[in-house]
Amino acid sequence: MTTVGELVRFLESKAPLGTQESYDNSGLLVGSRDALIEGVLLSLDCTEAIVQEAIDKNCNVIVSHHPIIFKGLKSLTGKNYVEKTVIKAIKHDIAIYAIHTNLDNYLFGVNYKIGSLLGLKNLRILAPTSGNLFKIIVFVPLEYVDAVRDAMSQNGAGQIGNYDQCSFSASGTGTFRAMEGAQPFVGKHGELHREQEIRLELVCRKEHLNQVINAMKASHPYEEEAFDVIALHNQDPFQGAGMIGELEQPQNALEYLQFVKRQFNCGVVRHTQIIKEQIKTVAFCGGSGSFLLSQAKTQKADLFITGDYKYHEFFDAEGEIVVADIGHYESEQFTPILLAEWLNQKNITFAVRFAETSTNPVNYL
Repeated sequence: MTTVGELVRFLESKAPLGTQESYDNSGLLVGSRDALIEGVLLSLDCTEAIVQEAIDKNCNVIVSHHPIIFKGLKSLTGKNYVEKTVIKAIKHDIAIYAIHTNLDNYLFGVNYKIGSLLGLKNLRILAPTSGNLFKIIVFVPLEYVDAVRDAMSQNGAGQIGNYDQCSFSASGTGTFRAMEGAQPFVGKHGELHREQEIRLELVCRKEHLNQVINAMKASHPYEEEAFDVIALHNQDPFQGAGMIGELEQPQNALEYLQFVKRQFNCGVVRHTQIIKEQIKTVAFCGGSGSFLLSQAKTQKADLFITGDYKYHEFFDAEGEIVVADIGHYESEQFTPILLAEWLNQKNITFAVRFAETSTNPVNYL
């Protein structure tokens, strides 16, 4: 049987916890990593009703998008819905795992799923993350270069865009002298040694940095490896907020908004003035994405779709772009389907079920 810890490792191999926003609380919130999984219930939110549904469906793990514990808990007395939900889960030995902004920020995460439903092509991150990439430079004896490169690549280094095992190498001469207490791989104690070495360079993401360095050290023959780690300012095309893409053909703006309303089963679509009859480039962000409006404008989007837009924020469109608010829940409601698609790629030994309880707190007349 599969353990909760194995499930956690699989999900975090896709959307590492290190990529969540600083304010977030993704991860295993309730339960033991050692528990054996009987069944997994997938939901957008975790509430008392969702916990009860997990009990009824013999699922002892809930994987939700939104974390039920978002701020620190100082007591568990059942005084609000958060505490009641956590207490109920603990009483019934149900683990709760949240995969929130780390899933939002992943290229093939929440927004990618939304983009496919919007009928867009050429999907890419709207606001790519910067400062997430590092270059590792290590000096290796010629005959060990392939082994070191392979070890680093297998642990997350060397991926640039849609290419992997990317590296650069240049030859040179390294010098060193082994002092008392050293156990040199080559050379003699007290003598200056010259060795033909290769300068090997690979790029990796921050979340893989430690494991790449450990793999490099484990595969390197020297007692003391000479290496550098350099922070890069390059944008990461695989990580960031929101997405943007194009329609196959320009479409009438109102007709496309009607399509979006049907596709996401929206009670209402609030939008700014239709300033263009035809639209082709669409920017979007699941959940609350008003902070991305400037990026959508900069990249010449005709339409920006998100949720949770406030009254005064609509004025920020300034006649340059159409803003459409389809609702927070509505925009992210297909996230459990994305998670199920991931789990179906894995050789699982447990049942995966979708929550049938609607957790949308907003109703429409």
